[in-house]
Amino acid sequence: MVELRKQVGTAGRVLEFTILTAARSGEVRGATWAEIDLDAGLWVVPAERIKMGKEHRVPLTASAIALLNDLPREGDLVFPGAKENAALSDMSLTAVLLRMKRTDITVHGFRSTFRDWCAESINFPREVCEHTLAHSLPDKVEAAYRRGDLLDKRVHLMKAWADYCAKPQAEASVTPIGRQRKTTKRPA
Repeated sequence: MVELRKQVGTAGRVLEFTILTAARSGEVRGATWAEIDLDAGLWVVPAERIKMGKEHRVPLTASAIALLNDLPREGDLVFPGAKENAALSDMSLTAVLLRMKRTDITVHGFRSTFRDWCAESINFPREVCEHTLAHSLPDKVEAAYRRGDLLDKRVHLMKAWADYCAKPQAEASVTPIGRQRKTTKRPA
């Protein structure tokens, strides 16, 4: 995130916002100002733009709101592409990673990273994490009874994620355990 924030241009901000919201890049690239309520800290992605076909409310953290506040408001799209009234291309996000010399990761991989972090680093229920990713429940019976979207809990989850993303990661220092030692033969 430290290196990403140094990237100039819209594509860098799209990638940062994608990471901060754990949203699909297509949803972010197509985001409109009408979907975003900065005062409420909420982005409502309409059903027709969601893979699962159901409206998705995304809590916005202070860092996501600051990012949005720093953007120019030119037209309906939050992250406009080079062509008028056209969304930024998916390849522009990959280009940011290439400029950063990060060929080992993908844009969609950040959602997987978020999910791994949820499973391994924090203590939020699985359902909260899955709702954050706008995943549908595999159990159709449970899905029929689960009507809420756990927004209040997801607000706390996304704050924890933003805090994690803001923390510079320490460089790893690895010391080999199995060093060869010089052995001297002892007299018998």
